[in-house]
Amino acid sequence: MLKFRKAAALFTAGVLAFSMAACSGSKEPAETEGDNTENAQETPVEGNYTIGIIKQMDHVALNSAEEGFVDALAENGLVDGQNLTIDYENGQGDTNNLSTIADQFVADNVDLVFAIATNAAQAIAGKTTDIPVVGTAITSYTEADLVDSDETPGGNITGTTDMNPVEDQISLIGELTPDVKTVGFLYCSNEANSILQVEMAKAACEEMGYATTEQTVSGTNEVQQAAQNIVTECDAIYIPTDNVFASSMPIVNEVAVAAGIPVYCGESGMVESGGFATLGITYYSLGYESGLMAVDILLNGADPAEMPIKGSSEFEYCINGEVAEALGIEIPETYADSVVYPSEASDKTE
Repeated sequence: MLKFRKAAALFTAGVLAFSMAACSGSKEPAETEGDNTENAQETPVEGNYTIGIIKQMDHVALNSAEEGFVDALAENGLVDGQNLTIDYENGQGDTNNLSTIADQFVADNVDLVFAIATNAAQAIAGKTTDIPVVGTAITSYTEADLVDSDETPGGNITGTTDMNPVEDQISLIGELTPDVKTVGFLYCSNEANSILQVEMAKAACEEMGYATTEQTVSGTNEVQQAAQNIVTECDAIYIPTDNVFASSMPIVNEVAVAAGIPVYCGESGMVESGGFATLGITYYSLGYESGLMAVDILLNGADPAEMPIKGSSEFEYCINGEVAEALGIEIPETYADSVVYPSEASDKTE
């Protein structure tokens, strides 16, 4: 599992404010309302539980959410290999794989499913209305037809949203690269949450006076061509928290840097994988909060139908110093603490 730093985050239902933080946060778990970690550790959990984890695909953000979820379980007395069995499954970006995994979880009658990303949640939602499902890395549960409302989900599904401060992300373009006139959007046309974020970004661009253009893909094999097309049409690129592009950021980086185009992303993992800058969420904390929700369901009998969807109230600036140097962009002193050098961090871990 890829290791990712943890940043403290507070969670409240439906609240999306932001505060400035560096993208290399501490490794301490998020402090969350109702977090009884110490008491849970002192009192051993009785019984044996089975959780199925269905992840849409591998990339830094989704892996980080998975890590946070498992840590939250363990810190509240549910430990894999002791009183808990976790079945880790990765759909590898294929909806047929996700459907097969969902069928298996239902056949195994797992106690709870943790669904990471929209397509994964939709796959299990189509298979059961009885098994509790906790999701994360999902921008809008209502747009994805997973719940009746964020306040009262009404079924067997609840979880955390990765809705970003999109308008603030677009504002960041003007702060760091004030000469930009046209913003290009890259996203997967099969991801409903990406479409939602891009529509929000377009509205923000219109309000701020930017012209816009876009290129969409249906899979990773189209990313390079889409990137090559978009750099001829814009001065900066915006990519939402899109799973296809999150797993393909090195490809985007190569094309964009060669063309001298900065890439603004939906979250810091994408920046560290080759983007330029973001003001985004912390996926570890989202996963951790989802883990606390799972604990509440399994140990306290909480009903997902009555558990509001939760969103992050803290966001972090993250700027890729190596990309900034390659593009000749001078970072304002106010953002100095938010600059990262991914290759240096990689060298230290090898």
